Amino acid sequence: MTDYADLLKAETGQPAHILHLITAEYLDTWLAGQPERVRTALSLQKFRGKAGSFAIIPGEKPEDWAAITGVTDTSKLDCWCIAKAAEMLPAGTYRLADNQAPGASALGWLLAQYRFDRYRHEKDDTPVTGPRILISPDVAQIEPAIRLARAVSRVRDLVNIPTSDMGPADLEASAADIARKYGATISVTSGDALEQGYPMIHAVGRAAARENAPRLIEITWGKADHPRIAIIGKGVCFDSGGLDLKPSSAMRLMKKDMGGAAHALALAELVIDSHLPVRLHLLIPAVENAVSGNAFRPGDVLKTRKGLSVEIGNTDAEGRLVLGDALTRAAEEKPELILDFATLTGAARVALGPDLPALFANDDALARQLVECGTAVDDPLWQLPLWSAYLDMLKSDIADIANAGDGGFAGSITAALFLKKFVTDDTQWAHFDTFAWRPSPKPGRPKGGEALGLRAAFALLQQRYGRG
Repeated sequence: MTDYADLLKAETGQPAHILHLITAEYLDTWLAGQPERVRTALSLQKFRGKAGSFAIIPGEKPEDWAAITGVTDTSKLDCWCIAKAAEMLPAGTYRLADNQAPGASALGWLLAQYRFDRYRHEKDDTPVTGPRILISPDVAQIEPAIRLARAVSRVRDLVNIPTSDMGPADLEASAADIARKYGATISVTSGDALEQGYPMIHAVGRAAARENAPRLIEITWGKADHPRIAIIGKGVCFDSGGLDLKPSSAMRLMKKDMGGAAHALALAELVIDSHLPVRLHLLIPAVENAVSGNAFRPGDVLKTRKGLSVEIGNTDAEGRLVLGDALTRAAEEKPELILDFATLTGAARVALGPDLPALFANDDALARQLVECGTAVDDPLWQLPLWSAYLDMLKSDIADIANAGDGGFAGSITAALFLKKFVTDDTQWAHFDTFAWRPSPKPGRPKGGEALGLRAAFALLQQRYGRG
């Protein structure tokens, strides 16, 4: 993982190139006070202050050069406003003009330098890929920005790693590393031991090879008398669709179907590393939805930890099954808040596209707070309704509920309604149907695994339980 602590440093008067931030509206006024060499250089580079554009400014001496980048608003810097500059500027040390604190933009500066090159034999060692260090006079904001960058990178790394190196056992190892690092308690129920207590997790994962046996990973941390919260992540390390086999085009990216687990692990580590005063319960049902002679079948009726019976209408609607048992286990500890993350439905992507996680919550005040937190930290969410009338789409002739409807309507809503069956009414619960993937790059956000909803959820927890 990139060592972000080397990329954001406290102000000590060290030498640095100046990075000017300018809006398109103010550019001409600013240029009027600059020497001719600056006006000529920016004219030749066709710099007009467009947000995200940048240019090099010559100084009186060759080593005194500076840079300029266009932003939308110099008084309120968003996460990504200087990310393009961080990607493209030469390696070196930079300071914002007038010693301005980078604020939220520090995160984009850091994440613009994220690299996933685990499988590359030839590394990119061009000068532009060297470290770009940003100086901040706001020392108090340095560690939180680094902490967030590490959390986002953990999600990206876990999702980018192919299933051959990120199966259920590897996901368990990642959780164990976090537990060991912070002195948390980890317990794992795996293989046939799941059949009685967690029958849906067992059914979904039992067709996988022995080394990819299903498991429920649990981590607990924090003082027993602190408010109890649960974080759950869908850990389907590869989803073939089961006997309702996906076409190859839909299966290509299914290494990312454990993206919910990646979010949950990263959020749990943020909570612990920030010392939030909570009693944390992390749960990750980790499985591979494979095909073999003992795979669960369309038409099967599964038992659940809660006692409900579930008729299988589609083996490719497996994420809600493993989450159902995990939600039941979390509810048994009577938390005041449950947050779950899952790459659950294609329907959410059809409705909202890749950038917006669909948010569902059984409490409108909780949903509003999450949406507001997401807006504040440039990690947007969009609430969709838990429209109870659509439960009719999950009716079964022979069981308490079906895992999938026949019509294909409201797929993300019916999936969330299925999950709601396993949450107690007296517990606040929010469900993030996230994509965990970026299909095309943006400044600071390369193509590949992505954290979507992570920072919004952490901002909510900070508001509730302390800044960290």
